[in-house]
Amino acid sequence: MDWDYLRYIHALAIGGTLAKAGEILGVHQTTVLRRLDQMEESLGVQFFERNRDGLQLTPVGETAFREAARLSTEMENLERKLVGQDSAPVGKVRLAAEDPMMNELLSPILAELVREFPDIELEVLTDNDVANLSHREADLTLRPENKPQATLEGERIAAIESAVYGSARYCRRNRNMDVENQPEGCIWILPDETFSHLATGRWYRKHLKNVSSVIRCNSLQSMHALARAGAGLAVLPCYLGESTRELRRLSDPLEGESVDLWLHVNQDTQQMARVRIVMEYLVDRLKSLESVIEISTTF
Repeated sequence: MDWDYLRYIHALAIGGTLAKAGEILGVHQTTVLRRLDQMEESLGVQFFERNRDGLQLTPVGETAFREAARLSTEMENLERKLVGQDSAPVGKVRLAAEDPMMNELLSPILAELVREFPDIELEVLTDNDVANLSHREADLTLRPENKPQATLEGERIAAIESAVYGSARYCRRNRNMDVENQPEGCIWILPDETFSHLATGRWYRKHLKNVSSVIRCNSLQSMHALARAGAGLAVLPCYLGESTRELRRLSDPLEGESVDLWLHVNQDTQQMARVRIVMEYLVDRLKSLESVIEISTTF
């Protein structure tokens, strides 16, 4: 027996006429009549008595209608159950970010997230180089970039500002330093060529072209650690420098050297409820930190 037969029997019994059954089913009444004739002919039974007042169930039709009503209720319950499961934040979500962002921005947010959604299994992927993260099939990726690919889905969080930072210890040893006019008199902690995605390249080329005393690093985390230890001066994201007790900001945010912070979502998993919920949660919390990320006051 075709399962679709029960759907038509249910509509005919509820509607009482071919026209009303057609309205329930969203088809023309001639289609309903054709299907009814087909059902009764193929099974060799009569489901309805047809008269001028409409349609009346036969004993066989009543049996079929009871089963149709039961199945209709079960299908509605199944639909609600499936929708409920899909909207529940349950399962694994993979999040990728650079180490400094994980340490300074995301860690407290993720601690709140797992407390609020204990059934979410969070998998965190970190790397010194954000370019590596795009190859890891993460559901969500937090990354700084000014021109994301047009095919990437996501939401812009804020503009990451950068400034010159040095430790209190370094500043005490070099009280007469002039960062703006004589940067060559300072030791600078710089990114090497493998760490090319920093947004401060133009500033380095313009202001530090005559600097000879340098320490080169292949990670922002190393630059931050060396600056904090007093090895030299470093251009750091303001969210990182401002949160470090040992560091002092020695310049205004570098003009024209900001980079946008984006939270990208994997197109293959963005419709999953748990991914949508985590993304909305992170966007909301990160945007509340906009004043921390986008430092605009003078030092």
